Amino acid sequence: MRRRVFGILIVLLLIPVVSCNHIGSKRQQHEADNRIIQQKDGTVALILDKAARYSDVTNPSNNTADWSVVISAPGRFKVWLSSATKDTSNLRYANSVKISLQDDRLEANPACDKIVRNSNEVNYPYFRADSYMGSIYFSEPGEYNIQVISEKVLAKEVDSHETSLADDTKLMSVILTPTTR
Repeated sequence: MRRRVFGILIVLLLIPVVSCNHIGSKRQQHEADNRIIQQKDGTVALILDKAARYSDVTNPSNNTADWSVVISAPGRFKVWLSSATKDTSNLRYANSVKISLQDDRLEANPACDKIVRNSNEVNYPYFRADSYMGSIYFSEPGEYNIQVISEKVLAKEVDSHETSLADDTKLMSVILTPTTR
């Protein structure tokens, strides 16, 4: 009888440990699946749809998007903000956009520095407009977190139900391109 009670007690103690490990491994797998990997050509495309997004209802200029990025070839990268817009002369960002990587922070008012015609990411009557934000330096290979703060970062629920782009402009992605030495 004592052995049976002892056996049941051990089983009851092991169930939470095993289930917690299983939940932890699921979370780690989810995080691994959402990592953005640097391409062979050195570019990194941070698509808004693949970001963790947070919305501030009272102050949308604090809306954020976060990515976990794996850099295999470190160096200096040009940072481009990619938007879908109807009006290439005015992207209509109400506030400056902030991009953070560890202690580095870029902040700029997006402008149409480059218009990508016939982009497969947007449909007519929208155009893809890329805005140069500055440059970021990765000193060594590894995993980094990158955050974008802008009112154009919409909650996934709002973004998926929108049929038209708010204010004729929508933030689509952040693109990192390696600089040539």
